[in-house]
Amino acid sequence: MNDEQFLRNDQYNFIKRQVQQLVNGHATVNDKHVIGALESLSIEKVTDLFTDVTDEQREILNKIVEITDKEEAEQFLLDLESYVIPFTKPSEQRLKKLFPKVKKMKLPTEGFDFNRMSFLSFDDIGTKKRYMIAPTQKGMAGLAGTYDEMNVKQICAICNRLTHVCMFMTKTKGEIPGTYTKKGNYICQDATDCNHHVWSLDKLYEFVDNIK
Repeated sequence: MNDEQFLRNDQYNFIKRQVQQLVNGHATVNDKHVIGALESLSIEKVTDLFTDVTDEQREILNKIVEITDKEEAEQFLLDLESYVIPFTKPSEQRLKKLFPKVKKMKLPTEGFDFNRMSFLSFDDIGTKKRYMIAPTQKGMAGLAGTYDEMNVKQICAICNRLTHVCMFMTKTKGEIPGTYTKKGNYICQDATDCNHHVWSLDKLYEFVDNIK
């Protein structure tokens, strides 16, 4: 992370949604007053994402109101992406701490875009296991569970979209010896696509709390 990076991935995704709404507004509305109101609402929603921004950061965000078409939107988002704080790649020591029961835990060598990530997820296809590292309000948590791909679309518990999902299921030991508690939820089959549509951490926090 460098000094200029101040956006989380979910905040970038939220701003992207606001940009798309602005472009749609310019394409369908001719009334300048309506467009002005839409621009004011967009910048208000964007600045509300942050508790503290510098004058330079505010200037970057304010450029959203200058967007009038798809080309300007693409350039704005391309520029904005450089300010996204990348997800911290976990070390082997960190993986051992997050997944103490998993022997020889190793991160795949490719397939990750750490610059556009709110949570990390990877599958062990051989064992049908999915491993996730996700933020909570108390820090990062490691989740290990099975996944079953579904043939129907459902609402993802993380990004809240109707999409192709899998059932992610965890199993923990119960209070009575020999018993287990299973907890599961529908989440996107494609974790990269899911990360590109997380626009609030609230659902992610809720998912982790419910699964753990």
